[in-house]
Amino acid sequence: MPISGSPIPIRSISDLATLTSYTDEALIALDTLAGRATGLMSPSLRLGVTGLSRAGKTVFISSLVHNLVHGGRLPLFEAQKSGRIARAFLEEQPDDAVPRFQYEDHISALLESRLWPDSTRAISELRLTIEYESASGWSRLFSRGKLSLDIVDYPGEWLLDLPLLGKSYTTFSAEAFEMAVHDVRADLSQPWRDLSATVDATAPADEMMARALAESFATYLKACKDDQRALSTLPPGRFLMPGDLEGSPALTFAPLPGLGEGRTKPGSLHAMMERRYEAYKTHVIKPFFREHIARLDRQIVLIDAMQALNAGPGAVADLERAVMEILACFRPGRGSFLTDLFARRIDRILIAATKADHLHHESHDRLQAIVRRLADRAVDRASFSGAKVDVLAMAAIRATREGTVKQGRETLPVIIGTPLAGETIGGEKFDGETETAVFPGDLPKNINALFDQDGEPSTDRALRFVRFRPPRLEKTAEGLTLSLPHIRLDRALQFLIGDHLA
Repeated sequence: MPISGSPIPIRSISDLATLTSYTDEALIALDTLAGRATGLMSPSLRLGVTGLSRAGKTVFISSLVHNLVHGGRLPLFEAQKSGRIARAFLEEQPDDAVPRFQYEDHISALLESRLWPDSTRAISELRLTIEYESASGWSRLFSRGKLSLDIVDYPGEWLLDLPLLGKSYTTFSAEAFEMAVHDVRADLSQPWRDLSATVDATAPADEMMARALAESFATYLKACKDDQRALSTLPPGRFLMPGDLEGSPALTFAPLPGLGEGRTKPGSLHAMMERRYEAYKTHVIKPFFREHIARLDRQIVLIDAMQALNAGPGAVADLERAVMEILACFRPGRGSFLTDLFARRIDRILIAATKADHLHHESHDRLQAIVRRLADRAVDRASFSGAKVDVLAMAAIRATREGTVKQGRETLPVIIGTPLAGETIGGEKFDGETETAVFPGDLPKNINALFDQDGEPSTDRALRFVRFRPPRLEKTAEGLTLSLPHIRLDRALQFLIGDHLA
């Protein structure tokens, strides 16, 4: 079955919520109750930031903090526009066991070296406190408002593990082999499938064979993630980003072919792989959900749709499946006063197509429409539960500016920036120092042109996407250095936190 067909059905949000045990739910309730009690004296909002690799999570958080701390240009962010924000500053984060988001290092790379910071490879956190005046005169009589924004950065690849909680090892194995033979994956998965075909699952457990299978499987997943394929649905996520689990038995397993639903032979390779798969669910996936995902109040999901468009129809179809599975992992909606004391719900979700600065503004609405199309079914489910969902085309840091060039009698809209070293346009390879004008092409006015009647992307594309270096910061006539430029970061902030600063 080709990958460009209809997405594989996924578990609904309500079904996913039942995959936690009573013990998990009790721990979540106790943690939520403690958090609500603390919040009475010091209001806070937990914002989850996720997306698949290279979607721009680190850049988004860095730009958000930089623009708020330095009073950036945010005309659609009402609290900033009206002058009600007195100051924003970083404070010590509340969770001592979670690594700190290294904001200062990332800003140094962006501003001093003009290099994009390293991608998110593990979970991290940062607390930004905003002091503001309420828009209500009555509220201003009592005290100045204060909101602690706890930003939780985590890889989307880890989020895609949550559906595994409802799958047995046999089901996981069958689905992995089914996806591995799709047109866009078959050549990459061939070495792993060839090795798997030599294995007898009923043979005695063999540590070296388990290790060889796990390494071959992980190599296949990593190859799927490369720019040439840009695939997104690649669980288990820790095989791509192991963090501190690298080399542990919990990551030394792989799917096995031809497994039945009968009794597993004790001491066999099948039994070893099944035990490690279940350990992965118990010791990796469940704590991640309980300690991080279940504690979120708001969520932004960043999507690099243009990388998928560059890679072709298989990547776009796979991105659609990944977005659906990511959104199905959250607990969206609104509860009552009583239920909110014991369980958090994500009441606002923003799906943002990043790198809008790689397109002329005339195509931004079309990019936004493409992402809405990709996420349509998942958005409908989340909205039905009471959560507010929005879709946005944005660039947390704008690396280009717009212009026009003459080509014969035609005037073409272009973007102007400094391509990264090694990027090529029309056979010309750039050194990372030379600024150039690029005509990126246009997304179609009718976005249905990208999809056929079966929901499959069209291969008729004339788009040129290259990566640019971060911009040099502009200065005013008085010599004041401005904050990082962006596209629609202010609209994202208004949707995600504007109501808490009213």
